[in-house]
Amino acid sequence: MADAKIRVLVAEEVRYFLGYVDIPADVAIEWLPASAPVPEGDYKGILPLLSRRIDETVLDRLPQLAVVANYAVGYDNIDLEATRARGVAVSNTPDVLTEATADLTWSLILAVSRRIVEAERLARSGEWAWGPTLLLGTQLSGRTLGLLGAGRIGQAVGRRAIPFGMEVAYWDRVAQPDFEREIGARRIQSLQEIVAVADVLSIHLQLSDETAWLIGRDELAAMKESAILINTARGGIVDEDALCEALETGKLWGAGLDVYEGEPQIRECLKRLSNVVLLPHIGSATEDTRRKMFELAWTNLMLGVRGKRLLTPVR
Repeated sequence: MADAKIRVLVAEEVRYFLGYVDIPADVAIEWLPASAPVPEGDYKGILPLLSRRIDETVLDRLPQLAVVANYAVGYDNIDLEATRARGVAVSNTPDVLTEATADLTWSLILAVSRRIVEAERLARSGEWAWGPTLLLGTQLSGRTLGLLGAGRIGQAVGRRAIPFGMEVAYWDRVAQPDFEREIGARRIQSLQEIVAVADVLSIHLQLSDETAWLIGRDELAAMKESAILINTARGGIVDEDALCEALETGKLWGAGLDVYEGEPQIRECLKRLSNVVLLPHIGSATEDTRRKMFELAWTNLMLGVRGKRLLTPVR
């Protein structure tokens, strides 16, 4: 009698990338549609998207589970206490999406500061005439880019600021002396100070109990009225109601968002405003990056189901 195959659950949405990896003969893939609950069974591994919550309820259905190979750099969808208690390994996909996300962050900075989306719509309408005050934006050179978080992505965003002639300041619980020496970045240890000095405030933090609604009414009120807020990290870090209020009342010049607290739903107040650029969570959305993310997640999955050391374990 042939040995039973190793069963794994893989998010249906990443089927496109399956051709880039080798599938061992002893592994059986079962696709997990986004709308379907996790089935009960003797699955050894699961490769979910960030939108799939992996908690006690899910783990109860998977008593043989050995690994959760998250298709994301973040892992706030996973109950880490529950996985640790059951001896389930967890991995993510760091590094491979750093440059793409940094590029997207700068796309938002430029789109907001130069009112690109408004300008594109106006040009398409055909109802415009050039004038010296047409769609005046804000200049970046000589201004300060404030980074909330100076990990891989935050530092990549900071490096891109130098050719634009910007100063870089960062707020992080860990000092980054190499980053400081490399581009002259300045560490600011007070959240209130960095939000006050930043002309562009860009968020690059994990979502946690400590960072949930980190940017609320008080922080937004402390920002310059000419400032821009950029969020390509996690929507829950920003109090979106307070953000809407600041943008509507002119307390904040503009915002660029790729993530939302209740995504895929976006608050109506954000959709109404012309001084906000909204993107559908595409920070890592390049062909190369998404493929590399899958390859890394798949490798972790295959290692995990065999009890081997993961390439990028979440501690």
